[in-house]
Amino acid sequence: SRPQVTVWLAAQMTLMKAPELLQDLFHLIVLFSAMFTFWRLTRSQELVIARAAGVSVWQFSLPIVAAAALIGVANVAVFNPVGAAMFAKFEEMEDRYLRGRTSLLKISSSGLWLRQRNETGVSVIFANRADPRSITLREVTVFLYDADNTYRGRVDGATASLRAGYWDILEASVAIGGTASEPIQQYRLETDLTAEKIQESFASPETLSFWDLPGFIATLEETGFSARSHRMHLYTLVAQPLLLAAMIPFAGAFALRQTRRGGTALLVVAGVLTGFVIFILNDVVIALGLTDALPPPVAALAPGTVALLIGAATLFHLEDG
Repeated sequence: SRPQVTVWLAAQMTLMKAPELLQDLFHLIVLFSAMFTFWRLTRSQELVIARAAGVSVWQFSLPIVAAAALIGVANVAVFNPVGAAMFAKFEEMEDRYLRGRTSLLKISSSGLWLRQRNETGVSVIFANRADPRSITLREVTVFLYDADNTYRGRVDGATASLRAGYWDILEASVAIGGTASEPIQQYRLETDLTAEKIQESFASPETLSFWDLPGFIATLEETGFSARSHRMHLYTLVAQPLLLAAMIPFAGAFALRQTRRGGTALLVVAGVLTGFVIFILNDVVIALGLTDALPPPVAALAPGTVALLIGAATLFHLEDG
């Protein structure tokens, strides 16, 4: 339905989104990789020889657990910033070609910047602070441009409140067309923005790298908006090494025992089901953290901690009785 979106453009967007998809599936990749590793070592009799020499399952599992945790650290520190930059490009292309979004909102250390376009031209709004509940901007400056981006003038105001179809700027000072600044009590600036559109215009947590998230969260809260989703995403990234390390005991519980008894099909099914159960559990707990039903740090650490305890208990039962 959108002729301007070519196959090549769709392929570019898919490529830009791929790293973010891999981030969501990373624990499944680690789980299946560990299962395959244990299966190969058992099939080649290497683990049988190691056990005969007195090496326990915990001794040869520990280096793999450490490797998984280090992979998680490298993923968060190195791969995540690259994936975040690519996903930001994807969202930019999505807004331009699929959503047709005409407004753009940016948060910086100096305040809030909002760009909107309507029939009369382009408006760039700056505010020091904002009240997200009433969508009221404070200490506002509006720069006005024609449709061809020619500067027309500016409007300064104490507050700008979002109404149906316009910004209501109070205690305004207007200077348009090179004239002297003229104080007026109220100035209306047309807009097609709504509270939902403004909230959607914030940079999504996935478009910010691990290193940029703390500063963005601080700036967002200083401006007056909620940073709950960004903070939850930050805690999830911090907890990722624990979640990846927890996949190793699960893999050992399936691969070490089942392959010695010929249950390869059962191994694959059990591994797939376990991976998706953990995937669903992770999403549910994160949703609880976003609604403040759980403290965000607890919500982020819960999937990895629960998976690690269950996997270790299962391995204890199967290997040590």
